Amino acid sequence: MHELAVTESVLEIALRHANQANANRVTDIYLIVGKLSSIVDDSVQFYWNMIAENTICQDARLHFKRVPARLKCLDCQQEFEVVESLSPCPQCGGFHLKIIGGEEFYVESIIVEK
Repeated sequence: MHELAVTESVLEIALRHANQANANRVTDIYLIVGKLSSIVDDSVQFYWNMIAENTICQDARLHFKRVPARLKCLDCQQEFEVVESLSPCPQCGGFHLKIIGGEEFYVESIIVEK
């Protein structure tokens, strides 16, 4: 259900920026979604279709770009990308890890028509 709240935030951001640009219509919204975020693209799209109705964002296409998970080993300072599932540091084999990327969710860009 938290996809509804984040989708409402995306709509608010798109409307605010479109209004600042004196746009007539929003055509595309590009979203960055971290692999470790719990965001489900289909759920966001489902809610988008409902809440954007009767706004200048109606029929705008959502584009989802997935960002890989990145970790940092706190033992040897090695940074690495998680390929499939949580794994030890490829350099030292340690599990003392910190997430440094892959949890993000944000609007990268918005395309409007004037």
